[in-house]
Amino acid sequence: MVLEQNLSLVKKVNRLLNWGHWFSFFNMLLALVITASFWWAEPLPVTFLGWSYLVLTWLGHTAFICFMFFILTIFPLSLIFPYQRHIRGLAAALASIGLVLLIFDAYVYNQLGYHLGSASYDQTIDLLRQQIVTNLRNFLLIVAVVGSMLFAIELTISNFCWKKITRLGQSGIGKPALMLFFGSFMLSHVLHIYADAKLQWDITRQDNVLPFSYPATAKSLLARYQLVDLTQRAQRQAERLSLETSLPLTGELRCTLPAQQSTLLLFSQPLTESQINFFRQQQFRLHEQHFAPNNAPEALLNVLYGQFMVEASDTEALKQRPSWLSPSHSQAFSVVNRDPKLSALLPWASESTTFTPFSMVFDADPTQNWADYQQYAQIVIVPLHSNNTKFQLAPVTALTRWPALSQQLKQHNSQQLDWLPTLVAAAGCDGQQRWLSDNLLAPKALPKLNISQQDIISIRKDKMLILRQDGSYGVWSAGTLVPLNDKLDVPMLIDALKRLED
Repeated sequence: MVLEQNLSLVKKVNRLLNWGHWFSFFNMLLALVITASFWWAEPLPVTFLGWSYLVLTWLGHTAFICFMFFILTIFPLSLIFPYQRHIRGLAAALASIGLVLLIFDAYVYNQLGYHLGSASYDQTIDLLRQQIVTNLRNFLLIVAVVGSMLFAIELTISNFCWKKITRLGQSGIGKPALMLFFGSFMLSHVLHIYADAKLQWDITRQDNVLPFSYPATAKSLLARYQLVDLTQRAQRQAERLSLETSLPLTGELRCTLPAQQSTLLLFSQPLTESQINFFRQQQFRLHEQHFAPNNAPEALLNVLYGQFMVEASDTEALKQRPSWLSPSHSQAFSVVNRDPKLSALLPWASESTTFTPFSMVFDADPTQNWADYQQYAQIVIVPLHSNNTKFQLAPVTALTRWPALSQQLKQHNSQQLDWLPTLVAAAGCDGQQRWLSDNLLAPKALPKLNISQQDIISIRKDKMLILRQDGSYGVWSAGTLVPLNDKLDVPMLIDALKRLED
């Protein structure tokens, strides 16, 4: 009697496990449809090897996710609680929840560029909150309909596999499917090893596309955004970062100058304590979370052209007048150089004491010429560069007498790249600009981004992350430059790099 009961139990468990394998197989097919959507958020490969890896990793990794789901959920339940009706219903419910989570992860990845996880918890909650606030009824309706449909499909698959388990076993589908998925999984890893050794960025940039795949690393982020060509470890994406294609004001600029709202951006040498006290007596407010390069050529490139300095040769652009200083706008904009140290860098800059309503002035000691600047309604005084020799981008103290701007700067960091779009916006100008930075009067929610001598620098609140070209990185307090023992903040970097997207 005991033997018969044991044999009966073994048969039940064996039949449940066979059913579970086929149930997982059909769920793999469903999951393949969902995981295909992850590539909608990414540029497609450009090489045959890249396409081969995409197909192999799509088949192999999706099958791996489904198989692990079976091993971690249905398999132990079948051993502990071998009652087919309960297991089939419970498996359908678990599979439905898993697919809903996979769909949500695909949505988050398409919207934000990274997967669900502890590192992206805040951003995911914000995204979910936006959907609930703006479209609560539609959101609940979609979730209910999708969840119900998936549960109905899962129940259908569960019942079909149970009733047709013998016919499915005799169909001859099992072994070819196993070979296809297992072979794809193994070949994708072999191809990835080859790509990592040969520095094929068309493959390695796909590392983080699918959930639970290769962890996001500094090197894979560089490859993903094509900021380094891993075949040479030196070539950036020239089309996006070159001065020729990404100058912010190459299009027609239309300006409606506001009445009596003249604006002055006054760039000085690093300010002394006595100079800061002098301007505070003139009703200026301090802004200490402003970041400037540690050298004048790079700072000028940021300020005058709204452009990164990716290579040292980029400073050659300083010899040419910026496009926004066109003759048609000569009555509105001007750049005046009153700093002898910058004469060689800005041979085209005027030394006139006649200023236009919207001006950039470079003055080594603005306190001596303060009487010339009091005509302006809105003034910003900021050191052109920092004296920090360790960090390419370091905090400096800016001063503002501009109420609308001061209000925004209470909650936001700023950098030298931000001044040009802010000045243009203050002049009421509109055009076909593609800014790499912010108009500080209406800043974006994205972290700050700068690229300095092939290092990527991102700043959000009090965190500064530097990603080097070799894939190493460091995290510091943005205000004090004290090193932080933090891991690579992938969501922060991806959000910052979105500034490079068209």
